[in-house]
Amino acid sequence: MSSILHSKIVGEGKPLVILHGFFGMGDNWKSHANKFAEDGFQVHLVDQRNHGRSFHTDDFSYELLVEDLSNYIEEHNLEDIYLLGHSMGGKTAMLFATEYPDLVKKLIIADIAPKTYPPHHQDIIKALQSVDFEVQNTRKLIDEKLSELVAEVGVRQFILKNTFRKTKDTLAFRFNLKSLSENYPEVVKPLPSFTIFSGDTLFLKGEKSGYILPEDAPLINAHFPNSQIKTVQKAGHWLHAENPVDFYKEAIIFLNK
Repeated sequence: MSSILHSKIVGEGKPLVILHGFFGMGDNWKSHANKFAEDGFQVHLVDQRNHGRSFHTDDFSYELLVEDLSNYIEEHNLEDIYLLGHSMGGKTAMLFATEYPDLVKKLIIADIAPKTYPPHHQDIIKALQSVDFEVQNTRKLIDEKLSELVAEVGVRQFILKNTFRKTKDTLAFRFNLKSLSENYPEVVKPLPSFTIFSGDTLFLKGEKSGYILPEDAPLINAHFPNSQIKTVQKAGHWLHAENPVDFYKEAIIFLNK
């Protein structure tokens, strides 16, 4: 089993590493990657462990995700990276930047704060655990099963992108559901106290999302003294998908500054 993360690399130029969120994968960022590539970046769409096409393990924590990223960066001889992380990937990116500040030129965090979150994925996890691939053997049937607990069509479509044909007759999820559900308390953990990254940092929050609140600003500033918080209008937690134009505009202005 290779312990180097799977990635898709798009374009030539300055290295931009993108980290997806919980139950996501690098592929979720394909259209943004193409645009960043046009603007002079070599984009690394990384699948974090237990996600996408990367390796599966029983262990899962932000410390391990940071170690994986460090190994990946070394393997690809990257330096002065631009690092963008969404949600869970944002927490990985924050911790990585505080531990390896010399490797990170600029940091973008999409819709997550360095705080503890109350558990809020239980319905999704329960819905995923209720899928029996022997019975739900088409994407349509999986969607119907998920809809019993997950009403939002967008969330179900996001999850269904993770299904693949394991054999001619059976589908499976690409993510490691067992490990991710057992280690879920790790996902909602805060950034450890007294960790600081002094480099240029941009927090982008969705206008309709509750993940970054006005009262989170002092905590963000304590960890990231050289940071700014900007709002992406008409977008919730999946701000890069819900308002890709404004999200991209804010990101590219910051990266090129």
